[in-house]
Amino acid sequence: MNTVLLGIILVPIIEIYLFIKIGGQIGAFNTISLIFITAIVGVIYARYEGLNTLRSGFSQLVKNELPTYEIISGATIALAAVMLIIPGFATDTLGFLLLFPFSRKILLGKFLKKFKKETTTKKPYIEGEFEDIDDDKNRKI
Repeated sequence: MNTVLLGIILVPIIEIYLFIKIGGQIGAFNTISLIFITAIVGVIYARYEGLNTLRSGFSQLVKNELPTYEIISGATIALAAVMLIIPGFATDTLGFLLLFPFSRKILLGKFLKKFKKETTTKKPYIEGEFEDIDDDKNRKI
């Protein structure tokens, strides 16, 4: 079965299950309040982290370096903000994990290592053949 289709089916099922379990423990009003609070706090913190990542990316560009981590981190922060806006506790948990820099580095570490290996395998020289030409023999007047 396609992974995306499986995700589209399983994520709402998990969220509904968590709504029922948590709502039964803390009450319906507290559950709804918690969903709104996590969305608001998450979007505010995503904006803060996004601006920090943008600032870091510009400093990398000033140093004439490619800001690979900042680009991937910015996309991850945008995904985390979307996950925090979607109501649910599982998506909020994953959104906050992607939002905090420490856990984001751990989760993206393997992907970045693979990406850096592909970009750093360039040779520092150009292969080719050459031929010495005497200027006196080949000079045409």
